[in-house]
Amino acid sequence: MREIPEASLDRFVDACHEVAKHGLVRCSCGNLSMRVDEECFLVTATGSWMSNLTRDQVAVCRIEDGNSLNDKKPSSETGFHAGILRSRPDVNVVLHFQTPCATTVACQAADHIDFSLIPEVPFYIGPVARVPYFTPGSGELAAAVTQAMATHDMVLLSNHGQVTAARDFDHVLQNAEFFELACEIILLGGKSITPLTSQAIEQLQVLRSKTVGRAV
Repeated sequence: MREIPEASLDRFVDACHEVAKHGLVRCSCGNLSMRVDEECFLVTATGSWMSNLTRDQVAVCRIEDGNSLNDKKPSSETGFHAGILRSRPDVNVVLHFQTPCATTVACQAADHIDFSLIPEVPFYIGPVARVPYFTPGSGELAAAVTQAMATHDMVLLSNHGQVTAARDFDHVLQNAEFFELACEIILLGGKSITPLTSQAIEQLQVLRSKTVGRAV
């Protein structure tokens, strides 16, 4: 069994509690992962609630194939967590969340929604991808999300939820919160809202590449 430093486990458990405190997940929905090193990562165990997660509900998995390295059964979505961490050496944390407004948008048929309504979206998140509905925990979903996240930091899972990735926990939380805010604006404002201009978005993307370190 792979030994993980206690500090890393405590940091991961605290981050899970913070995700739940922010209202990004409910009950056992959603999952979180954190890169430990080049070989393995931590991920919430299947059926666990992030609001009261304990060390005993943390699975240690291999990045190469997502297989568990301890006696804990990992989240059913471990496939895309491993896939993202493999293809994105620039990120260390992956969050699958389901907030009300963003998930409502994920249940709508529109494929060309402009989420760049507030500066935080193009600056912190960048372009948003979307994948069609696949059975949760399936290989098809893992492959689709991994492919989309290779060039994006946020993806909508149709009729399911959202996945975002970042270098650290704070940035992942920001991504989720700002995206939920943008989706709330979309639902409240309807056709009356006006996205940022292309010039403003371009300027923010330039700042993003220099500050956040990602430009897509």
